[in-house]
Amino acid sequence: MYTSDYLLEKRLKELDPGLHKRFTDSMSAILYRLDKFQLLFPEYTDHSEFHVLNVINFCNILIGQKHIEDMNADEIYVLLMSCYLHDIGMAITEKDYEEFKEQLGAEEYFRKYPDRDVPDFVRDLHHEFSGLFIHKYAQMLDIPSKEHEFAIVQVARGHRRTDLFDPEEYPSVLVVPGGNEVDLPYLSALIRLADEIDVVTDRNPKLLYDIEVLTDSFQIDEHRRLEAVQSMKVLPDRFILDAYTDDDALWFAIEKMVKKMQDTLDYCRQVVELRSSCTITQKLVELNRIDG
Repeated sequence: MYTSDYLLEKRLKELDPGLHKRFTDSMSAILYRLDKFQLLFPEYTDHSEFHVLNVINFCNILIGQKHIEDMNADEIYVLLMSCYLHDIGMAITEKDYEEFKEQLGAEEYFRKYPDRDVPDFVRDLHHEFSGLFIHKYAQMLDIPSKEHEFAIVQVARGHRRTDLFDPEEYPSVLVVPGGNEVDLPYLSALIRLADEIDVVTDRNPKLLYDIEVLTDSFQIDEHRRLEAVQSMKVLPDRFILDAYTDDDALWFAIEKMVKKMQDTLDYCRQVVELRSSCTITQKLVELNRIDG
């Protein structure tokens, strides 16, 4: 996959070395916790640092070097922290789960879905668990203000399901201490789109997974689908996904995945067009069936 040479990270260091240091100082705690996601999800697709770096890379590419230079330090800090923390809810401790579950309606969830278990509940609401984790540990993460905390919580939650058109949860302009403005709809649309298109084979590196020993049928299908995807190219006007399989049922699953990507792209484009001064230039997700 094309890499973007850490454009956001470099720009943050240029604009505000102190804020950059807060970001880098929080990394060891975040990565230690992220690596624990396999305790609850031993067969789940990768949500460790590998995925985080892919999401940041896609954000770099989607924004582009020219527009990264137009972003202020606080926007870049919020986006980077949100990228690292958006899936932290998949790796919460048992103690945090017990604290957070009632806030997220555990009793009602298990009444509605009696055949599901705790990992199902966490997986379905992991963006909300992530938000609660960030709020609880904001001081440990060295987040500089309540305004920054709110922004990071919202953008991290925004990677799935939340209503990015809600002006209270996602104000178009959030002023943080120091006077910089943070564009929450744009940052949230970016992370949602970047997360959605992280589907290439290296999402599940062999050092983490062996598909031959997986037992969860849903995850076996998920891994097979990701193994079939050979590349995701980001062009100025479209995404091009190259995939190979001789299994028609698997190809149908890949087509459904691409349809979901297109729906996410359409939604994110609409959010940014209507609620932000920024743009997302890509309009189409193109699927190519290549020779093996």
